[in-house]
This record gives sequence, structure tokens and C-alpha cells, in this order.
Amino acid sequence: MTTLANLIRRTAVVLVSGALVLAASGPAGADVPEGWDTPDPVDPTQALLLLGGVPLLLIVVITLLVFASGRRHGERVPTTGHAAEDHWFGGPRQGTAELSAPAEDDAATGGTSARW
Repeated sequence: MTTLANLIRRTAVVLVSGALVLAASGPAGADVPEGWDTPDPVDPTQALLLLGGVPLLLIVVITLLVFASGRRHGERVPTTGHAAEDHWFGGPRQGTAELSAPAEDDAATGGTSARW
């Protein structure tokens, strides 16, 4: 298939899906039912702070908790894009060497027990 046909198909999908979303949002613009109080208008700045600021604040708090957890155990969490070695959070500090091996090959020690 040519790139022009690909572009036309993708554009059509985006336009149709956007039109469906706009068509489905019609009831959201309905008037307030009779007998209900008319709500106060929402300040756009306050709405932006609430809908954008709260998720950003949660992201910052979760990030700080992740970094604080690593610092508490004396670990360094890389902040750059460098590849880090695998880490088992909450696992043995010395790697899998601390784990006991099964006494027999057929011991039921959990896991998938897959065979090649």
C-alpha cells in the first residue's frame, strides 16, 4: 500500500473518531433541569489548576517517594538515561545468591516449572 493511501486512511480514521466524540458530547451541553439550582460559573484558571495541577502534584509526590525509598536503603537511583543494572525491589540485597536452592530437582518450590 502506498504512503498516500496510508495517510488518507489514517486521516479518515482520526476525523471520523473525532466527529463521533463530538457527536456523543452533545448531552453534556444540555440545560440545567427544571427545579435545580443554576450552578455558579467555573473560573477557567481554577479549573486548569485543579485538572492540571493536582495530577502534576501527584506525579511529583510519587516520584519523590520512589527516590526517597531508594535513598533510605542507601541505593542510588540514576536520574539520567544511562542503563542501570536490574534491580529486585524488596528482594535480597545480595542478589539471587541468598535464595535457597531446592533440595531435589522435582521439588515444588513455586514458579512456572517450565521445561525446554
